[in-house]
Amino acid sequence: MHEVKNDADRKLFLQLAVDLYKNDPNYIRPLDKDIEEVFDPEKNKFFKRGECTRWILKDDEGKAIGRIAAFVNRQYKQEQPTGGIGFFECIDDQAAANFMLDHCKHWLKERGMEAMDGPINFGERDKWWGLVVEGYYTPLYGMNYNPPYYISLFENYGFKVYFNQVCFAMKVNTRLDEKYYERHAQIATDKHYRAAHVRKNEIEKYAKDFTYIYNKAWAGHGGGKSLEEKQVIKMFRTMKPVMDEKISWFVYYKDEPIALWVNLPDLNQYFKHMDGKFGLMQKLRFLMQKTFGKCNRFVGLVFGIIPEFQGKGIDAYMIIEGAGIIQAEAKYEDYEMQWIGDFNPKMINIAENLGTYRSRRLCTYRYLFDRTKEFKRHAIVG
Repeated sequence: MHEVKNDADRKLFLQLAVDLYKNDPNYIRPLDKDIEEVFDPEKNKFFKRGECTRWILKDDEGKAIGRIAAFVNRQYKQEQPTGGIGFFECIDDQAAANFMLDHCKHWLKERGMEAMDGPINFGERDKWWGLVVEGYYTPLYGMNYNPPYYISLFENYGFKVYFNQVCFAMKVNTRLDEKYYERHAQIATDKHYRAAHVRKNEIEKYAKDFTYIYNKAWAGHGGGKSLEEKQVIKMFRTMKPVMDEKISWFVYYKDEPIALWVNLPDLNQYFKHMDGKFGLMQKLRFLMQKTFGKCNRFVGLVFGIIPEFQGKGIDAYMIIEGAGIIQAEAKYEDYEMQWIGDFNPKMINIAENLGTYRSRRLCTYRYLFDRTKEFKRHAIVG
């Protein structure tokens, strides 16, 4: 195993995936900068509370045949100290995969870990999380992609499914179930409720509203934590150039933010033409495509309601308010949601009731170092 330490190593780490997928028409090369920022202590705040190393595996002739990263995130709270592995790529060879996974296991053991999850990210769950096990077509931006044989490489090693990550999709022009319109009509009679789409000239306001809703709805579950307002403002400013105002929505009750539905155009429809680069020429090309090109799919990133308003039909109110504009503009043909964990049956139910179909499934696997210990799936939440 060769540790990635210099520019040549970093280039080889990126190129290995490109070579592996050269004959796969569904593969979209991620932006090099997006991968490299994960491993940059100056860019990835998770280095403040953890550590990460990556390696390349070469065969006897010096050819790169695999890559992997291992990391410890002290805020990743689990039943036992659990590390992560990710950015796994490998030829179809169990011995090669076992060698890399063994190497990571020993590295994590030395740091006090008792299990490893993978493939996951040294960062948030919204990117590079999970192994694709169903739905081998063009990935969404920031989503892992892999050949089907990776399932065998992981499961033969001894990994078990910790939780499934289910994606849902639908045609944008689909008429929703009548009950959504009925619930919307009921709530719309109360003038204390209002829905609004994001406006870029008030981006900081929506970032603050996002922070408030997120911290009330999600903080603390599944190893989650509270978001800092300044962190979310920075995230929204970063998203601003690629945002479509009319596809991200908030609901307010007496002007208090109570629900959010944040979506973005599928950026991979633009980035697939960039060959991993995002320098000046690529940025100009991106702006041209965004202005004059066509993006026919948008992606659901976050959907949530604060606890006090759950079960009251707010989901239907927000969706119908948004659909009224999104469907009327007919700018997009397809809608796909980022994954929902099967440990969250309430959100799975909301997605299914929209008239969606299950578009793809990823898995977060877990491997316990003590092979006699009872394996437990992710606990149900909500």
